Amino acid sequence: KHQIAADIGCHLFASLPPFEIGGATMGYGLGPAANGAFDGGGEKRPIAIIGDGWFWHNGLSSSFTNMAFTKSDGVAISVDNYYSAATGGQDVMSSRADNASKATKNPIAKALRGIGITHVRQIDRTYDVARMRDTIREALTTPEKGPKVIVASSECMLNKQRREKPLTQKAIKEGRRVEAPRFGVDEAICTGDHACIRLSGCPSLSLKRLDDPLRDDPVASIDQSCVGCGNCGEVADAAILCPSFYRADVVHNPGRWERRFANFRSRFIHWLQHRRDARRLTFGPAE
Repeated sequence: KHQIAADIGCHLFASLPPFEIGGATMGYGLGPAANGAFDGGGEKRPIAIIGDGWFWHNGLSSSFTNMAFTKSDGVAISVDNYYSAATGGQDVMSSRADNASKATKNPIAKALRGIGITHVRQIDRTYDVARMRDTIREALTTPEKGPKVIVASSECMLNKQRREKPLTQKAIKEGRRVEAPRFGVDEAICTGDHACIRLSGCPSLSLKRLDDPLRDDPVASIDQSCVGCGNCGEVADAAILCPSFYRADVVHNPGRWERRFANFRSRFIHWLQHRRDARRLTFGPAE
């Protein structure tokens, strides 16, 4: 295992099983600095994780300037979620929002290059699990010496929902057409391996027991708290787990032709399901 230093923030919860990401925590902005004792001489490069709020609060000077000055050969991941999310969603220097009284829209990657760090990788959609994996692998295996930093940028999902839900509800109430993505698990395909739950950690992923007496293991299930980010399907695809995840777009206030087509499609699917069920072995009540 790699030495992984965590920082204060939501990602610190990943230090618990089954992820165990974060073997040390010192304080605000000190994730990369904490790995100074593990830098150089080991078989594996140390990894540090730090949020964007603490990057600006203390990390830029105490951690990243120190990495640049000491020519650290470690890896740091800056979780750039547009806010100081752990303390309530306040704007920080790198926030994307317009702020009349604060200076926002100052990229973390630009600050890193400004202090002399050249290996900086910006990822603007962290739900692209395969790209994240490959970028981290590159940083851990490249023969290039010196500090390596990955800026992982995706808006905090809690703040995004707080911002978008009122707008969506207003549009639906006004009768406007709105599409909302939802994800699910096909129970007939899911094998009950549960690797998706272990790798994703999404609170919307849970277990469900089937009424089928031939299948004892519970299958994965996505509950109503799903916000449609698609991370579960991305993880399943990147890990080559299974094709049981599917996406469905819920359409609010559909048009006339959409309603007619949906009604026809529902009737046709119901006919196919009825024909399939008629051929299946069923178990009657005990005598």
